[in-house]
Amino acid sequence: MHQKLQGIRTAIYRVADIVQAKEWYSRVLGIQPYFDQPFYVGYNVAGYELGLQPDESIEPKGTSVITYWGVDDVSSAFSDLLAAGATAFEQPSDVGDGIVVAAVKDPWGNIFGIISNPHFKLP
Repeated sequence: MHQKLQGIRTAIYRVADIVQAKEWYSRVLGIQPYFDQPFYVGYNVAGYELGLQPDESIEPKGTSVITYWGVDDVSSAFSDLLAAGATAFEQPSDVGDGIVVAAVKDPWGNIFGIISNPHFKLP
C-alpha cells in the first residue's frame, strides 16, 4: 500500500428498516442525522461518520469486526443501550490498563461496540 492510512472515517450499519433504524440511532446517539435519504442516513458522531444503509438480505451478519465508539462510562452506556432495545453481545470488561469495552447488537443484528480508553488521544 502506497498511501498511509489516516484513521477510521466511517462505520456503516446495514439495516432492514432504515426509517426505524434512523429513529433508534437518533435516540441512542442523542443527535439527528446530517444526511437523510432513503439510500443512506449519516450521523456526525464527534467528527466520525456513523452511516445506515438499507439492506433487505437475509444473510447473517458477521461478528469478526467490531467498531468501538468512545464513551466516558462503559457500564452506564451499556445499560442505556440495553434499555433502548439492544441486546447484550459482550458484557463490560476491563481488558487491562484502564481500558473497558462492551458491545451490544442493535435491533437489526449489527454489533455496536463501546470503549473507555484513557490512553486514546487524537493527534
